[in-house]
Amino acid sequence: MRIALGVEYDGRTFCGWQSQPDGRTVQDTLQRALGQIAGDPTQIIAAGRTDTGVHALEQVIHFDTQAGRPLSAWVRGVNALLPDSIAVRWAHPVPDEFHARFSAHGRSYRYLLINRATRSAIHVGKAGWFHAPLDVAAMRLAARHLLGEHNFSAFRAAQCQARSPVKHLRRLDISRQGEMLIFDLSADAFLHHMVRNIVGCLVYVGKGKHPPGWLAEVLDSRERRLAAPTFAPDGLYLRRVDYDARWGLPQVA
Repeated sequence: MRIALGVEYDGRTFCGWQSQPDGRTVQDTLQRALGQIAGDPTQIIAAGRTDTGVHALEQVIHFDTQAGRPLSAWVRGVNALLPDSIAVRWAHPVPDEFHARFSAHGRSYRYLLINRATRSAIHVGKAGWFHAPLDVAAMRLAARHLLGEHNFSAFRAAQCQARSPVKHLRRLDISRQGEMLIFDLSADAFLHHMVRNIVGCLVYVGKGKHPPGWLAEVLDSRERRLAAPTFAPDGLYLRRVDYDARWGLPQVA
């Protein structure tokens, strides 16, 4: 039987998603808990990897098992074995052709940024921070240059393993709620560090270092060295992974 799970986690205490020899990752922690419920070692596949310090509101994974367990065992039973920083939100049986990564047709991320003169004690590890005032209107103008299908090589980490740098950015909204800036991005898929590199460039525009049209120049250059430094992981959240309705996944994010 193949089971899909919706999982949320606080990435601060983990060395990213991907399994590591020391076992201090989200994947390793989940696999240990699932293996205890299944009675056998369990390997899981995720919709996407997240870096150290990056959070998820609804990561989607799948695994195969011979264990006959009620769905509640894969939620409440697994949660009882997990640290407080990881929680399974739902479980759903899926056919063998479902794949958490390859069946997904869209992903959404959110970046939270505190914009005030002093750092936050309350939001430490949960939001990025920039000390100087940011011009949101200028950032929104810059963001328009990135919408649509483009080669995003200028926003790609050197270690990115994606086969193609061409992605379709469907949404890039920037809003302000008091001292908090909220960046919402949706695309068919994202390159490694793509969101954090985009946020870094938008901050450059917002503080007046470059005009909004500079982002188009960076995009067209396809040169990572011309873009801003990668922004901190603290405020980045995998918000949602999109699938066809035929899979019947009870997504909640």
